[in-house]
Amino acid sequence: MNASNPILRGLPRRLVNDGLLNETAAADAVAEAQQSDISLTQHLVESGILLSRDIAFATAHEFGLPLLDLDAISIESCPKDAVNQKLVEKHLALPLNKKQSRLQIAVGDPTNHNVINEIRFQAGVSVEPVVVEYDKLKIRIDEFLKAADDELDTSFDSMDDVQLDSLDVEAMDDDDDAAVTADADDAPVVRFVNKMLLDAIKMGASDIHFEPYEKRYRVRFRTDGLLAEIAKPPISLAPRLSARLKVMSRMDISERRVPQDGRIKLKVSKNRAIDFRVNSLPTQYGEKIVLRILDPSSAQLGIEALGYEDDQKQAYMDALGQPQGMILVTGPTGSGKTVSLYTGLNILNTPERNISTAEDPVEINLEGINQVQVRARVGLTFAEALRAFLRQDPDIVMVGEIRDLETAEIAIKAAQTGHLVLSTLHTNSAPETLTRLANMGVPAFNVATSVSLIIAQRLARRLCNECKQPADLPDAVLTEAGFDAIATPKEEITLYEAVGCAKCGQNGSKGRVGIYEVLKMSPAISRIIMEGGNSLEIADVAKTEGFRTLRQSALMKTAQGIISLEEANRVTKD
Repeated sequence: MNASNPILRGLPRRLVNDGLLNETAAADAVAEAQQSDISLTQHLVESGILLSRDIAFATAHEFGLPLLDLDAISIESCPKDAVNQKLVEKHLALPLNKKQSRLQIAVGDPTNHNVINEIRFQAGVSVEPVVVEYDKLKIRIDEFLKAADDELDTSFDSMDDVQLDSLDVEAMDDDDDAAVTADADDAPVVRFVNKMLLDAIKMGASDIHFEPYEKRYRVRFRTDGLLAEIAKPPISLAPRLSARLKVMSRMDISERRVPQDGRIKLKVSKNRAIDFRVNSLPTQYGEKIVLRILDPSSAQLGIEALGYEDDQKQAYMDALGQPQGMILVTGPTGSGKTVSLYTGLNILNTPERNISTAEDPVEINLEGINQVQVRARVGLTFAEALRAFLRQDPDIVMVGEIRDLETAEIAIKAAQTGHLVLSTLHTNSAPETLTRLANMGVPAFNVATSVSLIIAQRLARRLCNECKQPADLPDAVLTEAGFDAIATPKEEITLYEAVGCAKCGQNGSKGRVGIYEVLKMSPAISRIIMEGGNSLEIADVAKTEGFRTLRQSALMKTAQGIISLEEANRVTKD
């Protein structure tokens, strides 16, 4: 064997020149390493041919790279979020230090350029390799991976591991038939995410926020309309948490530059599944991911549970019983419009009726109802869906939202030709809804003859029955608040205030209740609309017919001890 043999180039040639191996032993080692599909360094150390220290010195000398003693490095100082844990384990590459766009990594074999390129691509930074002793590197990588997992394990030591590991998660995107599997090797992250989802369901939360910041990470739940911090996992876990959530919802985990949408179905028992609508948003320090919890049981509450006063409930039921006409539910985002509509649809949902809905997005699946997901990008708009519905022999049509004149005109045409139409608008009050339709360009006559009922609503936090206590307020405060406008005499009113206890999480409220104003279309109101009257004129006439404003409805809930005056003021004011 001579020095011109191409086998003895690079590190093998250096080992021969340094007197650590003869040419025959070096050639044999190279062949055996290739046959075992491992690096020459790994073969030499694990076979006991050379000391790891001698190989590290020779490697650093040959490639002109820094040599580092890993005994001087603290695992706690290694950036755990810089490189995917799987790459660290697969390639034996330990991240040592990250500064701006440069990442320093410890390697035993710098000749494997695929390792450097893969880490550079995954981390999105330039990579600077540092040579270390192979045997020490293996030990420190085991410590590094264990420390990363222990950081997360301490967040849920008391969890039921069997339950959290075995949750049945199934993605909801029907357009993607690719099989998606959970990252089984990242068990701590899987258990943590599952725990957050289960806790949110148990607490009755409506949304979950996973939020990365510069030096910390937090998880918040929105419960009863308010956000509260629930957990603070280590910031180093941010990439792993976002990757897990994106895998569950079938998002592209390699795309971090643009927002994405996805859906998750979580089976919490044999007979119950919860849907989550998922959105990712690139922020300055990583991806914020928000999950909207879509519990099908919320659509099965029944109208009695929604908080309507008796006369308001009867007006809604009467309108649902009509063979044609339009029912509009209005209010800001998060005011409970969807639940009100779904409750009405459930009342109407019988085998004798053909019901179709156009929604953006379809939030809760309703058995027996034909639900269509609006997809504007492919031309399936609300208006197009409505046109198709009218050729499908419908009895009842629900339009998620009337956003433009075209949709409004088709919906009104449907309401005038023997169909019951339910929809929503974004307006502040019921009287304003009528003038809003007119302002969109709908002829006044069509508005007056097609709309049968308008419901404007808000959601208010219920007082906790365990800890609420009477509030001693003078009559002047009640008068100023507007209690003179409701039928209950002030001297018979007992107001309550929030206190806080273990049952309600110390915030004094538990659950929410709807606050409504229900406007029935009457001949007098129809006349004002056709004469071009404004919302104030409509409201004045409606009040003479028993109409209550949102403010009056909120004060009635206050007088009944259901909500506090402070909450009534927060939800609605004159």
